[in-house]
Amino acid sequence: MTKSTSLLLATVVAFGMMATTASADIKKGSKSYLKTCKSCHGSGTKGAAMHTQAEWEELFSNGATGIIQKHAGTKAEPFFNGDAFKNSSQDLRDFLFEYGSDSGNVPSCG
Repeated sequence: MTKSTSLLLATVVAFGMMATTASADIKKGSKSYLKTCKSCHGSGTKGAAMHTQAEWEELFSNGATGIIQKHAGTKAEPFFNGDAFKNSSQDLRDFLFEYGSDSGNVPSCG
């Protein structure tokens, strides 16, 4: 291989590894759902199926303002306005998006 081809491949691999580590984690989102949402919304299967993937995307867009507004005035409001939600929101979003009602996927967390 030439040096330029080797450099190109190394760059592609490096960017691929960065993208993987920078992405949120569905398993962490599942744990977050079970810890914070299950008591109100039921199992992960039931909770994620409340919305389609596009609806989950919309609820979590713009800093998750949609999901925060949906929980305003509920007993969950302090969680959604706190640091715990800010830290887990991407993971929770990825879990709910992955198993949205139109995804065809079923979570194993029950």
